[in-house]
Amino acid sequence: MLANLYAALAMVFDPYVLAVILGSSIFGLFMGAVPGLSATMAVALLVPVTFFMPPVPAIAAMVSATAMAIFSGDIPGCLLRIPGTPSSAAYTDEAYAMTMKGQGEIALGASLVFSVIGGLFGTFVLIFSAPALAELALKFSSFEYFWLVLLGLTCAIFIASDNPLKGFVSLFLGMFIASIGMGNPAGAPRFTFDQPDLLGGVSLVPLMVGMFAMSEVLRFAVSRDFTMKVAESRVGNVFKGMWGLMVKYPKSVLRGSVLGTLVGALPGAGADIAAWMSYAMSKKMSKEPEKFGTGHPEGIVESGAANNSALAGAWIPALVFGIPGDSITAIVIGVLYMKNLNPGPMIFVDNPVSMYAIFLVFILANLLMLPLGFWCIKMAKRILSIPRGILMPLILLFCVVGSYATNNSVTDVGIMLVFGLLAYVMEENGFPVAPAVLGVVLGGMLEEHFVTSMIKSDGQFLAFFERPIAGTLGVITLLLWLLPLVLKLVRRKPLALA
Repeated sequence: MLANLYAALAMVFDPYVLAVILGSSIFGLFMGAVPGLSATMAVALLVPVTFFMPPVPAIAAMVSATAMAIFSGDIPGCLLRIPGTPSSAAYTDEAYAMTMKGQGEIALGASLVFSVIGGLFGTFVLIFSAPALAELALKFSSFEYFWLVLLGLTCAIFIASDNPLKGFVSLFLGMFIASIGMGNPAGAPRFTFDQPDLLGGVSLVPLMVGMFAMSEVLRFAVSRDFTMKVAESRVGNVFKGMWGLMVKYPKSVLRGSVLGTLVGALPGAGADIAAWMSYAMSKKMSKEPEKFGTGHPEGIVESGAANNSALAGAWIPALVFGIPGDSITAIVIGVLYMKNLNPGPMIFVDNPVSMYAIFLVFILANLLMLPLGFWCIKMAKRILSIPRGILMPLILLFCVVGSYATNNSVTDVGIMLVFGLLAYVMEENGFPVAPAVLGVVLGGMLEEHFVTSMIKSDGQFLAFFERPIAGTLGVITLLLWLLPLVLKLVRRKPLALA
């Protein structure tokens, strides 16, 4: 273990890797701080750049950019009342109210410091839990993986969507996209429409770039919203008073960090769901709930810790089972496969040095957030003054070049444009994009494990419940399916009695 750790330290503290971490951190801070851009878009735009990198710097770029973007999304929320990323939306009104009261530097300081604490907590949970879960996963067969994938897809619908029916439609659309091509157990061409370029299926990178970056360009082109007025607020020493908040709200910090990590580990949930749940819990458990919404730091402390701890939590199922915890790790899984770091329990056996290096990058990125985050807060007004009319065409150019570079194919550019338009139409009509992305990533895996299991069991469905772990996962999944039906019947019964 020590030999692997020393090798990982040498790998991470290589000048090239450190330069990649620094550059991607600054890029992530910029992407999160500009409303309309996001952490997911930052990762999607980094994918083409990682083609030319070794595995560790490629993953380091994504980890650093994501951690920074999630934090910096709080800055425009505090100064503009416009969340930079979806995870910042939960406490934007609270932070802006503090700014209006002249406490902007306390709000920004709390976002920065408690994001770092939450991020480090989630990282240590990842470091200690992932290898242990991997040992358990080595006992998994196709039956267990089938239920695990199905459970992940189910969670994506019920957790990440206000409207489960629309989440269900979005999920099935993603699974349909995953079925295109010859990548199925029978090796038969499906839904290719006689297009040779589709025989290998829909390329994941252009699809992701289209759904998360191109859709935002289209949204801007339609709305043409140039209005950004930064609130006047003096930003001095943002670290002043942070120790006092830590002493005053220790339970909030711990609760936010734990909840964020647990929610992050649920497939399809992610940092935004973690932040909303954490803010709601903070208000419910607070001794001063009446102060929430008037510029009270307690909600920011808890939610800020939750959204960054959720990032590391999302990597747990991604590394151990190859099941993405959120849309960011869905993209990362594609990069891991490209770099021959195939996710699954054997990744800790086959690539231990790379795993240690990734863990070290998580720690380094969160510690680096303190000085770089402070610098970003100081530069915030300049960053937010960049005209979006200049920014969006540059992003469009990056989308086109990045999609083409995947396979040097014009077809991939077409795929990026089509899925960008599809994601825009979906979101405008209230259909969440995250379940569709999970459907694309996990659809092929679900089919493969189902067919393999059916061949093993000679077509007997009861075999899916015969193994202890498979049976437990199967029962949990079925109970989740029946839960909405039971709740509906329970609600109807009191009405009938009335």
